Amino acid sequence: MAKRDYYEVLGVSKSASAQEIKKAYRKLAIKYHPDKNPDDKTAEEKFKEAAEAYEILSDEQKRARYDRYGHAGVSGNAGGGGFSGSGMTMEDIFRQFGDIFGDGGSPFDSFFGGAGRGQGARPRGQRGSNLRIKVALSLEEIAKGVTKKIKVKKHITCDTCGGNGAKDASSVTTCKTCGGSGFVRQVKNTFLGQMQTTVSCPTCNGSGQQVTASCSKCKGDGRVYQEETIELEIPAGVEEGMQLSLRGKGNAGMKGGPAGDLLINIEEKPHEFLQRDGMNLIHELYLNFADAALGTSVEVPTIDGRVKIKIPSGTQSGKIFRLKGKGLPSVQAYGQGDQLIHVNVWTPKKLNDKEKALLEQMRQMPNFQPNPGKSDKGFFEKMRDYFK
Repeated sequence: MAKRDYYEVLGVSKSASAQEIKKAYRKLAIKYHPDKNPDDKTAEEKFKEAAEAYEILSDEQKRARYDRYGHAGVSGNAGGGGFSGSGMTMEDIFRQFGDIFGDGGSPFDSFFGGAGRGQGARPRGQRGSNLRIKVALSLEEIAKGVTKKIKVKKHITCDTCGGNGAKDASSVTTCKTCGGSGFVRQVKNTFLGQMQTTVSCPTCNGSGQQVTASCSKCKGDGRVYQEETIELEIPAGVEEGMQLSLRGKGNAGMKGGPAGDLLINIEEKPHEFLQRDGMNLIHELYLNFADAALGTSVEVPTIDGRVKIKIPSGTQSGKIFRLKGKGLPSVQAYGQGDQLIHVNVWTPKKLNDKEKALLEQMRQMPNFQPNPGKSDKGFFEKMRDYFK
């Protein structure tokens, strides 16, 4: 079944403000919350669908990619496995959008008593922060897609204590504040009246446990700071400024909490002979007057190596030749751009006496007088024709 448009899911227009998007999501989240619709699979799917739409449209960069490329631009199926954009779990939803109602707990605690995580469920520790890196790619790497191994310094889970921060098993006791549940109940005044809410225990940070003796390696933090090698699968067709997200590869969370995400910002390395224009590549070809007038064959660079093209006699400066399919692929995994060869007829800057004499002889000859016909379009007209 095809995914519905995210704007349609939330019931907002494509020009909706961030506040309108947030308000629409909040309304749907309350309507389809599992506690209001127990054992209703349809409501649960609508609940997840709304959260997925909000995840994309509430983020400026993700929303821009979605507006440009549709679902493929924000999906893990857009050429690189592991990137975010869909398939959110209930835990993801409760963890990621915890501040939408203005409190520090679950977004639904104020309305449903904190049961959204499941009765008796223990909250996870504090989520790790996101990491942001830049990856510079050549046009050749962008054309084919590439797998890169990079070294990142970050917090990772301590392998000595397994992330709980304790010296050993005997150093872990049940939290006295929450009795091991990880939750404490509070009474809050909301716009719906006085309601009981369930929040993460402030003493144990939701772990349900307290540590009496700290791990010697991580000093009780549950994490250590060191270098880790991460493999990135960059999909073909990415662009300068595009951001990819690799879930769970950011800083490890405290006390066994989930890891943050690794955000990868794409940079394009300049190419010696080619310029990018969307999916198309442009090469500036310079010809001397004799080659343009008489015709010739020349080699031009492409993303796959050099190819020979024929220059017809009488080729004018500004002429554009097209090499079909020699451009870049779409990041949406379909379609291929072209390579455009823009001809520039080179005018000599310095001439000796013999060269000047030859040109003086040709200056007044009839065939050397400009005589553009209707078929001789200007540069911008030609470019417009190619991009129709």
